[in-house]
Amino acid sequence: MTRLILFFGLMVSVFGAAAQTDTSSVVVKKDPRIDLLVKKQIEANEIVTRDLRRSAAGFRILVINTTDRAKAVEAKTKMYQAFPELKSYLIFQSPKFHLKVGNFKERSEAEAYLENIKQSFPSGVYVVRDTIEVDPAPSNDSIEQ
Repeated sequence: MTRLILFFGLMVSVFGAAAQTDTSSVVVKKDPRIDLLVKKQIEANEIVTRDLRRSAAGFRILVINTTDRAKAVEAKTKMYQAFPELKSYLIFQSPKFHLKVGNFKERSEAEAYLENIKQSFPSGVYVVRDTIEVDPAPSNDSIEQ
């Protein structure tokens, strides 16, 4: 019985080794949609890197920091009416909404607006370091997440 098992084991290993010796050719079957996905990924990467080149370290003014979305939207509307030249950024970082305005390269530029903004929002208005848009394109303000 053990000789029979040994014989079958030997035969399987011999035929198995003989079947694997032909490694001269490899056939790759590739779905053509993979090339389309790679092309789309390249385009997406170009868009992201283009947007990164338009950003730099700078300053913004933090107007409101609240958990109430309605208050944040109301503050954004009030800022847009009082200072239409400043771009507003309503950012949600759980659990709070942060309303930041402006794209200032220097802290002194932000502090010039700070006193005027404090008249409308007497507390909780600060100049903060942030990544700013170097040449912001005019667009509709939206909530960033």
